[in-house]
Amino acid sequence: MKKVVFFSLLLMTITARAIPLSEIPIRDPFILVDHKTQTYYLYCSSSVEKNGKRLGGVAVYKSKDLKEWTDKKQVFVVPEDNWITGLVWAPEVHYYKGKYYLFATLNCDIEWKKQKPGWTPYYYRGTQIFYADSPEGPFKAFGNMPHTPIDKMCLDGTLYVENNVPYMVYCHEWVQAIDGEMYLQQLSKDLSKPVANPIKLFCASSAPWSTGLVWGDSMPRFYVTDGCFMFKTKTNKLLMIWSSFMDGNYAVGIAESVTGRVVGPWRQQSQPLFNRDGGHGMIFRAFDGKLYLVFHQPNSPAGKERARLFELEDTGETLVLKQ
Repeated sequence: MKKVVFFSLLLMTITARAIPLSEIPIRDPFILVDHKTQTYYLYCSSSVEKNGKRLGGVAVYKSKDLKEWTDKKQVFVVPEDNWITGLVWAPEVHYYKGKYYLFATLNCDIEWKKQKPGWTPYYYRGTQIFYADSPEGPFKAFGNMPHTPIDKMCLDGTLYVENNVPYMVYCHEWVQAIDGEMYLQQLSKDLSKPVANPIKLFCASSAPWSTGLVWGDSMPRFYVTDGCFMFKTKTNKLLMIWSSFMDGNYAVGIAESVTGRVVGPWRQQSQPLFNRDGGHGMIFRAFDGKLYLVFHQPNSPAGKERARLFELEDTGETLVLKQ
């Protein structure tokens, strides 16, 4: 019996192929650096079929060196009684006060329109927070409603903590706002619910590099807000990276808080950090102390997106890509 178990484990080890980052199809990549397990966790959208219905979900890849990754493992499926159950976008997992919190942007499934007459799937999107004791889940819901306003098409919520007060920074979708907006929402201490009213931080058109897009002669110029992520420099300057379009290319720009506080006011840096058809980034510090930016590139066509890693330099005033 021991021989059978041994050879079974050996076979599993041989057949389990390490996956290079360049072979993982992914949009909106997020990497959690977990010091407890000394492991990198790369989260991605991953839907499942359950009882004949497609439900949104999240899977994770694991790595010890940022180069070779295990095959993905499902860590979350949207509860069937949730306010919406469609695709998950931009999953992020943050470690906070002993637990792991999944920030997931949920989209209305096409079936929702049939279940709720008068509700248009196109306009129901929001970020909801789930929690777990492990970076591999299972992630549980606080309730069945989003943490962002139900009447707004919101996405890409991320966590920021200032003076022990947790906040969510999120985007108000250009599809509804035309000129995409960035918002701040204070959260309860356990992240279970929003507290007070959200505060508008800025519009996408406020950045000189954000030139917008036009889809047709009868359409207005629209400006995208995507992929917000907060970072404090070595001189304690508060920055936010976020994505929009520059001359038709997806790009990553930097905003800086004039006061050093998350409420701002926010000033846009004139030049983007990256403008070669890649975006929705986040920043992390690796176990060796190096600072990295990860985002997806190219932005289209669908299926071609891959996670790209760039080493960053923190100048104290801003962030620059290392050559």
